[in-house]
Amino acid sequence: MLTRDEAVALVENAVRAADLFDAATAHRRYRELAAVLHPDRNPGDARAHEAAATLNRLYDDWKRLRHQTVTTATSAYTLTRPHAVGSVATTYRTTGPHLVKLVRNPALNPLIHAEWTALRALDDLTERHRWLRPYYPRLIDTSGPVARGDRAFTVLEPLVDGFTTLAAIKKAFPGGLDGRDYAWMHRRLLRAVAGAHRAGVVHGHLTADNVLVHPEQHGIVLVGWSFAVRHGELPTAVDNSVPYPPEVHNGQPVTTATDVHMLHTMMADLLAPGETRQRTFAAWCAQDAPAQRPDAAGLLDEYDELLDELYGPRTFRPFEIPETGA
Repeated sequence: MLTRDEAVALVENAVRAADLFDAATAHRRYRELAAVLHPDRNPGDARAHEAAATLNRLYDDWKRLRHQTVTTATSAYTLTRPHAVGSVATTYRTTGPHLVKLVRNPALNPLIHAEWTALRALDDLTERHRWLRPYYPRLIDTSGPVARGDRAFTVLEPLVDGFTTLAAIKKAFPGGLDGRDYAWMHRRLLRAVAGAHRAGVVHGHLTADNVLVHPEQHGIVLVGWSFAVRHGELPTAVDNSVPYPPEVHNGQPVTTATDVHMLHTMMADLLAPGETRQRTFAAWCAQDAPAQRPDAAGLLDEYDELLDELYGPRTFRPFEIPETGA
C-alpha cells in the first residue's frame, strides 16, 4: 500500500488526469489514493487535504473526458486523454489519428478562432513555399460556429511520436543548453518566425511551451497560435506569465518586432551562462525599442555568420535528452 508521502507526491506531480489514470486501472488507482489521502486519516495535514482535492478533480476530469465526443460539420472525434495543457486550451488524444485542442472556457473562443485564421494563413503560405511546411501544425478541421456557452475546438494533425517541448528540454538541462545544440533549434525557429511574418502573422506567444522539438530528427514545430494577430494589430489577449516586450505592456500594437524580442528573450533564458557570444546576439535582438530590433528574415544570415565564427563548418550534432530529464 502507498504511504502518505508517496500518494501526495504522485498527485502533486500529476499535471493532467492521464498522469494518474488509464482505462485499465483508473478506478482501483483512485480508490487506493483516496484511502491514503482521506482527511480522516490525515487530520490537520493541509498538504494531504490539498492532494485529496486535486485527486478528486483529476478523477472527475478523467471520467468526464473518457467518452466525450466532439463533432464538426463533417466528422466526430472521440477524446481519450489529455495530451498537453496550454494557457487557453487543453489538447487531447483521440481514438483516431488526430489531436483535438479544446478551449477550457467558452469566453476564450475568440482565441481559438484566431488560431484558425493563423493556421489557414500558414497553410496558404506553405502551398507556395513547401519547405516551410514542417515548421507549423496542420489544421485538419474546426468546430466552426458554436452555440452560446459551448466551447470551440481545433482538430490538428498529431505531432506526438518523438516530440517534446522546449520547456521540457530546459528542465532536463538545468545548467542551460550548449550553444551548439541550441544553434540548430534557433536556426529553425528563425525560419518558422520569418515564414509567419511573410504571411503577415505575428505569433505573439513565443514561449518554450509552444515549441515542439524532435531531438532525433532535429525537427522544430511552432505551435500555440491562439494569441496570433496580423502585423500592427492590438493583441487579442495577453498571458500574464509571459515576459512580453515593452510595447505589449504599454498597450501598443504588436508587430513582427514583438516576435523577434520574445524569441530572443527565450534564447537567452535557454542558453548556458557561458554562451556569451550567442547571449550577446540575443540581447541585441531584444532591445526595448521595436524599431531597433532586426527582422527575423534578415537574422537568418547574421545568425549563420555568427555560428560560422564560433564553430566553423556545419556538421550534424546528435542531441539526446538525459534519462533523468523531463
